Amino acid sequence: MVSWISAFLDLPAGDFQRGTTFWSALTGYSVSPARGDHGEFATLVPTDGDDYLRVQRLGEGSARLHLDLHVEDPSAATVEALALGARELARPDGPEGYVVLASPGGFVFCLVSRSASRVPPPATWPGVRRSRVYQVSLDLPGDGYDTELAFWVGLLQGRPEPSVRRPEFSWLRQPGPDVPLAVLVQRLDRRDGPVSAHFDVGSPDRVAETERHLALGASVLTVEEFWTVLRDPTGMAYCITDRDPATGQLR
Repeated sequence: MVSWISAFLDLPAGDFQRGTTFWSALTGYSVSPARGDHGEFATLVPTDGDDYLRVQRLGEGSARLHLDLHVEDPSAATVEALALGARELARPDGPEGYVVLASPGGFVFCLVSRSASRVPPPATWPGVRRSRVYQVSLDLPGDGYDTELAFWVGLLQGRPEPSVRRPEFSWLRQPGPDVPLAVLVQRLDRRDGPVSAHFDVGSPDRVAETERHLALGASVLTVEEFWTVLRDPTGMAYCITDRDPATGQLR
């Protein structure tokens, strides 16, 4: 069973400092000392609760997200993931013991052994506004939607809960302990291509939260009924939603 979900912002070398600074300011989390053989990893550390957001400097490729799924035994969980349709990409040597895999649609994720239990509370900003990165949306092309959805349902042992008002969205309700990132699945209009992902930031005051993000360097792409789509300084899209950042419920 997945006991914790964390996410990596994988950033090209030229955007690493810019992206790290932006997401640190957006979340209100401090940046840990760099680690890794080349100082390519860092953690965004909340003031309260356990961390769940990290950054990685890429050697090549464009900005993207990947997930770390925390399990008791990564090797045993890998066998289960492969049976569901995953592909193993790497199993690095070292004491941390993790496995890098890709979903049937090509989305990269890791199975890791480290766990945590305290979900950070929302950050509070001047004017008694609150916000938190509370959700990751898996964005699935239409042609592979059923296969990919079945994979994530099996891997997370989740229960799909389709949105009544927007049938292209389904939440994957997970059993077990609270995790810091809810998982939403979105069926895209495009038919093919790789699976991608984006963050959702919940706030009870979307207009004010959007203005805060713009001042940090984001730009608005579209404004919808319940969410606003923005682009961060590295080119990654994400959303601010009208969801309670602590519960994920629509305000």
